[in-house]
Amino acid sequence: MKILLIAPESKRASKKKAILVPFPQASLTIIAGLTPKEHSVTIIDERLHEIDYDGDYDLIGITVMTATSIHAYQIADEFRKRNKKVVLGGIHPSFLPDEAIQHADCVVIGEAENLWKIVLDDFQKGQIKKFYKSEELPCLTDLPPARLDLLGKGYLLKNVFQTTRGCPHNCGFCSVSTFNGRRYRHRPVEKIIEEVSRCRSRMIGFLDDNIVGNPKYSKELFRALIPLKKKWVSQGTVKMAEDEELISLAQKCGCISLFVGFESVNEMNLEEMHKQFNPIEKYQKLIDNFHRHHIMVVGSFVFGFDNDDLSVFDDTLKFIEDTKIDFATFNILTPLPGTEVYEKFKNSDRIFSHDWTNYDFSHVVYQPAKMTPQELQFGHNELYRKFYTLPKIIKRAFWNWRYLGYFLPASLYYNWVSRNPHQLPNLHD
Repeated sequence: MKILLIAPESKRASKKKAILVPFPQASLTIIAGLTPKEHSVTIIDERLHEIDYDGDYDLIGITVMTATSIHAYQIADEFRKRNKKVVLGGIHPSFLPDEAIQHADCVVIGEAENLWKIVLDDFQKGQIKKFYKSEELPCLTDLPPARLDLLGKGYLLKNVFQTTRGCPHNCGFCSVSTFNGRRYRHRPVEKIIEEVSRCRSRMIGFLDDNIVGNPKYSKELFRALIPLKKKWVSQGTVKMAEDEELISLAQKCGCISLFVGFESVNEMNLEEMHKQFNPIEKYQKLIDNFHRHHIMVVGSFVFGFDNDDLSVFDDTLKFIEDTKIDFATFNILTPLPGTEVYEKFKNSDRIFSHDWTNYDFSHVVYQPAKMTPQELQFGHNELYRKFYTLPKIIKRAFWNWRYLGYFLPASLYYNWVSRNPHQLPNLHD
């Protein structure tokens, strides 16, 4: 059987394909790894490559996020016109399966490890069901290696792995704990080391929501990584820098950059989103500790909380520059289906755009409490522009001379983002 797996782009994307994108979606290479050897698998990342709708495929699998869902449905409809069977999965169909099934032959709800082989067997028998849902979150012990060999070129960071899933925190704007569960599940360290050892690239990434969520496990992993002499990036929390043994091991095993969800410099916002574990008063000291261990900090910030007014943009920029954060991503609060924020805004009738394409963390789709939608959109766009000017990138490059091969391409990518600002969606679309 010939299987095509697709990661769709947004409908707003240019007809001209990107030359470079940050990294691949982990889900498709994992699904490919779960597929029995007798089947052939092709992966298409639509950001980089065109889809051949008339290709010789038996089954089409599409992974769907909220921002890509509308275009994903269009892709699915095109294949179904050609009498191809389509399976939709991912976080958006999992929360809105009744919507997704209108464009597919079946929907996989939740994580697919316990379900994918069942779907394939049912398809071959001609007995495919509309919905597949596992009652238990899959154990990651026997997860096969991801099929990174099926990816094409065009990634800033192509060789990415996963060590953990789940998150005990229940942040109001995040759907991870709902989708992946509220406890950490781990892959065996020896399996990860075996997989990473086969990778020829010195630069790798771990696509975990929090690679240091269980410090005991993380320390075991980091010790095992040291002999491989890799350089790596991942996502964690600022509290990692409170554990001197943990951060020292991270440095020794090759960590050069950590994505950290600061979210806000306003304590009331963090309390509202159940993220009080972020110690704002300790930020400067902890960021300094990252830098002492030569680990770049990628700070993620969200704007549009109910306690945010127009001062939030200047306050955040000052904080970032005072603490010498190396990279920053700026996001507009987005009421994703499956989150507490979505239910809150929906029930209070504050959402004015129901076009899922706008749910990409870069467009305002609801009425903020202390500013207009236009002010929030403009402030977000301006902050990207101010932080990623070429003179400021060059200044930060001097701090990060050790990692210029990674720092400069990533910074120039964000400079491009800052020069292509997003527009406010039409009201009531």
